[in-house]
Amino acid sequence: MLRTHRTINMVLVALSALVVGRMVAGDVGGPRIIDVTADQDNRFKVPKQKDPVITMKVNEVAVLRITSHKGGEWDEKDGVAHTFTITALKDKGWNFRLKEGAPQKFPVVAPAEPGTYVVECTVKCGKGHDDMKMKLVVTP
Repeated sequence: MLRTHRTINMVLVALSALVVGRMVAGDVGGPRIIDVTADQDNRFKVPKQKDPVITMKVNEVAVLRITSHKGGEWDEKDGVAHTFTITALKDKGWNFRLKEGAPQKFPVVAPAEPGTYVVECTVKCGKGHDDMKMKLVVTP
């Protein structure tokens, strides 16, 4: 009985330390939310940035919250207005089909290798489509 109470107390102390540590680190609410817009002018946009760049740490877990607006020459094939694709990371889940309207949420994990990765739209969304790119910068 005494051993069970000691084990329970150890678990509670460990959980308390974890919660306090997360509070100090500022991530109590879960992974960071990163807002992106795939806009009707066929550009990716990140709030408060002239040139859209997402910066993450190696293996960081985050949630992309992407709002998509159809481009001027959008062809309503399957309801997809744009994609958010990193060709080099497609096999790691970095390939999202974006429907117009309400924000869609996509959980992501940053690559294990630092570097700069190109995000692009792979749906012919209209004039300017070929320039619809942004960067993901992964730091150590």
